[in-house]
Amino acid sequence: MKKLIAFDLDGTLAESKQRIGDPMAALLAQLLEVAHVAVISGGDWPQFETQVVAALPAGTQREKLFIMPTTGTKLYRFEQDAWTQIYADVFAPDERDHILQALDTATQEAGFADETIWGERVEDRGSQITFSGLGQEAPLDAKKAWDPDFAKRKAMQVILRKALPDLSVNIGGSTSLDVTHKDIDKAYAMRKLTDASGIATEDMLFLGDAIYPGGNDDAVRAAGMDTVAVRDVEDTMTAIRAIIACLK
Repeated sequence: MKKLIAFDLDGTLAESKQRIGDPMAALLAQLLEVAHVAVISGGDWPQFETQVVAALPAGTQREKLFIMPTTGTKLYRFEQDAWTQIYADVFAPDERDHILQALDTATQEAGFADETIWGERVEDRGSQITFSGLGQEAPLDAKKAWDPDFAKRKAMQVILRKALPDLSVNIGGSTSLDVTHKDIDKAYAMRKLTDASGIATEDMLFLGDAIYPGGNDDAVRAAGMDTVAVRDVEDTMTAIRAIIACLK
């Protein structure tokens, strides 16, 4: 029986950058009654706070919830009635400056400089710097249409990996690329969970909507951990109901 159920966020628990719905929030609260739960995504803490934490119903067992922003390079736990940062693997100032310069150059070389954008394109999340092709505030329909086959981001990824050989450059959500320290992915986050929770990876299960070659959830499967591929939020809700029934 699994002791910890981990989830991707966007496309799995909620639409991109949207608050989880009340039915999903209720299901997560029910799941927390029978297991520990983790949510892992490339977004930073404020995004998790808005999308997940604020949506949970009163009485939710928050002490059993692990919030892992920036692909697990940060961890937040609910301790002494407050959400507390447990760790954060942040960039040094010189690393940050080098990454920002590389992103600016790569944007020009990949031909994205003249794209219509909504909001800032580059977000410094401390332990992760994220490039969003259409900007941080792009509408969902535009984001889904921009790079559905990953071709645009793969081209920019090649440029960035040459410029930043000592760092990881991975495809993130529907329009994003994430730059982190080396070998950071969701399998890394799952391994960090073993340290934080004392639960072995074989006692964990990960659910995500991008568990396929090239998908940003696939590192968990590739690392030999148990996964469930879901198509969308509704599919995730069906899976959670089944998991709760099995664990009760």
